[in-house]
Amino acid sequence: MNELAILGVGNILEKDDGIAIYATKYLEKNYNFEPCVDIINGGVEGINLLNLLMEYKHIIILDAIEIDDEYGSIYHIPSYELTGYGLNSGGAHEIGVLQCFDILELMDKDIPKSSVLGIIPEIIDIEIGLSDLMINKFDSYIKALLDILEKEGIRVKKNSSITTLSAIIEEFKNPQRQEIK
Repeated sequence: MNELAILGVGNILEKDDGIAIYATKYLEKNYNFEPCVDIINGGVEGINLLNLLMEYKHIIILDAIEIDDEYGSIYHIPSYELTGYGLNSGGAHEIGVLQCFDILELMDKDIPKSSVLGIIPEIIDIEIGLSDLMINKFDSYIKALLDILEKEGIRVKKNSSITTLSAIIEEFKNPQRQEIK
């Protein structure tokens, strides 16, 4: 069983709802972690993430969340406290990550330690990219995650060459331009 995964969920086709997807790509391109942390783009996979969730002891879920507060507010909440906050419920997400935890419990499987690092989106609309507010809050969102990882004993090392958020968004807008690995 693997130790820790960062799981980004959201829909890049719905503007600010895609912030966690951009965050996972940003982390993947710009940071190294020791011990190793798996960074997973869960997109709108919902129920298809069920088997993946069984592979980890600890999962930090990145997502846009619906909480009655200012747009751009960042919350770190244990998953078990998130009933009814709109995380991955309905819409393109179908059955979301938290509902997968319920299914694991019904299957009498171990449920990984999990929490959500959520940010309240400003604009949910059909467009690839982020609102100016989310762009301005992005570094704070990443820093909040890095602080959580460091508290978990993960050493974080920033790469010397950095891929910018705007370059990452551009890769999603123009997938044919993505670098080939």
